[in-house]
Amino acid sequence: MKTITIPVEIPSELLIALNKTSEELKSDFQLAIAVSLYKDQKITKGKAIQISGLSRFEFEKEIQKIQVLVSEIEFEQVINDIENIKNL
Repeated sequence: MKTITIPVEIPSELLIALNKTSEELKSDFQLAIAVSLYKDQKITKGKAIQISGLSRFEFEKEIQKIQVLVSEIEFEQVINDIENIKNL
C-alpha cells in the first residue's frame, strides 16, 4: 500500500496529559481514522484493518470496545436466511 504523510499539529502538552509517546498517539490516530471511515461505510473492513496497522483480531476487538458492529448484516436478513434454510 502506497502511503502519504499528513502532518498534524497538536500541543506537546497532550502527550504529557495522555502519558503517551508520539508513536503511540500516531497509532491511536490511525485507529480512530480507520474506525471512523469504516463506521461511516466509506471503506471496507479490510482497508480499515490495513489503515489501523492492527491484525484483524485486534481491529475487531477495538471496534467492539466502541460498539461498532463487526458485521453489517441486519437482524432481518439473518431471520430471512434461517427461513430460507428451513425451506430447503
